[in-house]
Amino acid sequence: MTRTPPAPAGSRAPASGTPASRAPASRAWTVAARPVDDPLSAVLLREYLVDVAHRYYQHHERRDATPEEIERAFAEMGSDDLAPPHGVFLLAHHDGEPAGCAGLRLLDDRTAELKRVFVRPAQRGLGGGAALLAAAETAAGELGAGRIALDTRLDLVEARALYARHGYREVAPFTRGRYAEVWMAKELG
Repeated sequence: MTRTPPAPAGSRAPASGTPASRAPASRAWTVAARPVDDPLSAVLLREYLVDVAHRYYQHHERRDATPEEIERAFAEMGSDDLAPPHGVFLLAHHDGEPAGCAGLRLLDDRTAELKRVFVRPAQRGLGGGAALLAAAETAAGELGAGRIALDTRLDLVEARALYARHGYREVAPFTRGRYAEVWMAKELG
């Protein structure tokens, strides 16, 4: 099967892995910057956190996160650094409906850190991750970065596979924290 390349930010792309000739015309992704403190951004950030929190506790303790754990993590998460002038928050829409998000923040003059990549479960497997990565790479370049780095967890297998498919390679640890288990980076060019 042929693969379609990732769509540039703001473009319409067929579902990932679907030949363009067979892609339904209504399957469209758009990605655009949105203020991180916007109410819709907050909804997607909360969904992201609930998803990764439940996965973490299922993996480590075979249970879902409690509402208290989710609220504590949401309060601690902080996303203010995903805003201009040194960051950006991206919202993805699928067929006009909010469907995912990703954030970037500059770590230094050359490196942007990718954060909070999320696609709603109902839209997974339709190319949203690729659309978000393409938009994040464009945004990183606009911030002056020539490299994107990220940290993730071992249990986020699908995310790690997505990053690897799009040219991200494992690198030495550059962050510390309870949830950082795998570090990846990609040179932009």
